[in-house]
Amino acid sequence: MQLVHPNRLFSTTLTQLAAAAVAVTLLAAVPCTAAQPDWSKVSAALGKSGTEMPGDVYRVGLPRTDLHVTLDGVELKPGFALGSWLAFRPEGNETMVMGDLVLTETEIAPVMTKLADGGINITALHNHLLRAQPATFYMHVFGQGDATKLAAALHDGLVLSKTPLGNTGGGNAPASQTVELDTAMIDSTLGAKGRANGGVYQIGIARAETIKDDGMDVPVAMGSAESINFQPTGNGRAAITGDFVLTAAEVNPVLRALRANGIEVTALHNHMLDDQPRLFFMHFWANDDVQKLAKGLRAALDKINITRS
Repeated sequence: MQLVHPNRLFSTTLTQLAAAAVAVTLLAAVPCTAAQPDWSKVSAALGKSGTEMPGDVYRVGLPRTDLHVTLDGVELKPGFALGSWLAFRPEGNETMVMGDLVLTETEIAPVMTKLADGGINITALHNHLLRAQPATFYMHVFGQGDATKLAAALHDGLVLSKTPLGNTGGGNAPASQTVELDTAMIDSTLGAKGRANGGVYQIGIARAETIKDDGMDVPVAMGSAESINFQPTGNGRAAITGDFVLTAAEVNPVLRALRANGIEVTALHNHMLDDQPRLFFMHFWANDDVQKLAKGLRAALDKINITRS
């Protein structure tokens, strides 16, 4: 029998331990990739299909095409101010969902109760507009867990409203639709490229910093962008609405810039509960010469820490 010298045995053990440590280090260095949810199951559970967006977001548009809302004599298109939406994003082994549901007054209580019972958190409830007939309200939601279960819980709440589900009714209007506006002028003035959608010209501009909620990234497709919508009202005029996403220090400079340019501030509030940085959402309205409005919006954007081309 061959005897192993104790020093050699000790050396061998150290070598094995070192190799094991290197292996653990290499495993730790490999990024942990979350499993992508099956979006077909999500759309089936929700009752409406969506679109995969930048930032690993699956966004579902739920426009209130059933509503006929007027404001100061302007009939609002669904994509202008009546666009409910939900956005899903994988986060580790779970999925995060955020959204904004457009509801009438009588729909608020049953939808809220059902969502809360289903584990969906309500993060805000408020108006976006003034003087609209009938009045509409906006319920912001947040959930975390299994993507399909979240979609099913949201479906159970939505069916207590008259929100159109199914994959008909203009839920995902093609971006190629045109609007009767000088969109090149709008793009140049605002410094961003918009898109035509359902007769509305929509522009989204990202903030310069990363937005987080409950420690998780909130990409543009989940509602963190400066959002501006133009709806033509004839003779070179347009109605505008949307919301500016602002830090506390930006709120009053932006408010003053809007008011100085004849743009009405219609609401100021939060949409999230644990956002970093803390953000405030300022909604606005005007119906005027489109070039005048674009210049007024540019004056407000100049007060905000946005990405600039």
